[in-house]
Amino acid sequence: MNDSDPRRLSVSLVDVTEGHEAEFQTLATAFEAALLAKKFGHAETIRDEGTPRRYYAVRHWVDAEAAARCHADPEVQQITSKIYQIARVTHVVNGVRAHDPLRLLIEDRRARMEADRRTGFDRRIKNVGSPTGAERRSGRDRRLGPRRLRDRPGEVDLVGAARRARQFADAAYSKFKVGAALECADGTIVTGCNIENATYGLTVCAERVAMFKALSEGHRAFTRIAVVADTEAPTPPCGACRQILWEFGGNLEIVLANLKEEKGTHQLKTLFPLPFDARLL
Repeated sequence: MNDSDPRRLSVSLVDVTEGHEAEFQTLATAFEAALLAKKFGHAETIRDEGTPRRYYAVRHWVDAEAAARCHADPEVQQITSKIYQIARVTHVVNGVRAHDPLRLLIEDRRARMEADRRTGFDRRIKNVGSPTGAERRSGRDRRLGPRRLRDRPGEVDLVGAARRARQFADAAYSKFKVGAALECADGTIVTGCNIENATYGLTVCAERVAMFKALSEGHRAFTRIAVVADTEAPTPPCGACRQILWEFGGNLEIVLANLKEEKGTHQLKTLFPLPFDARLL
């Protein structure tokens, strides 16, 4: 990246949830002001005249290093987190990302496959039948294609991601598999599953795996996490997981579900009252 153009451009497509247009514009203005004040660059938000709730967020970075500092800035992360709660953001151009031919090849293949609803990485090999009537209409796990996502901004199948992650759990001793899906402030979904060990004490829960993965990849702001287990009653995070989630995610939204349906949504502060954190040190 050092030998490339020092001035970089990023463009995102923002689909705002109905009724939140004014809130989004306020947040966009705050974002633009922060970029100027901290000398990361400058930004502008352009409304799509053909689609009232669609905007184009254009950011002109001073350089790649300034963009990295911006993404790590707590004030900017807080604004970004609020935007992701009321809108679906699709990164169209990322001029500060290092050139990666393999990533470009994968994204090009995915783009080509999205044009045909019958293809995709999650295509079923075995025909297990198709639900009909009320069963089909009530399903939360139906695959959302690009057209459905455009019409339903902000919706992410977080529970579905947690269910898929659960399949990779290594629960050789307890046989109790758990999957988790953590939503980052920039819309990225990071998953985790429980990994057991013969000493038991070294076992790591799905929620902590997801959080540690996200932190190791540079994410520092989070909105919610889904936890899935094959139980009739909801399976909330254990005490250790609640401590880690609070330490790095704050008052996250916790979505609990099993393999068939969602079992409830809670705020972490209600599951973890009077937490111990840096404020007490």
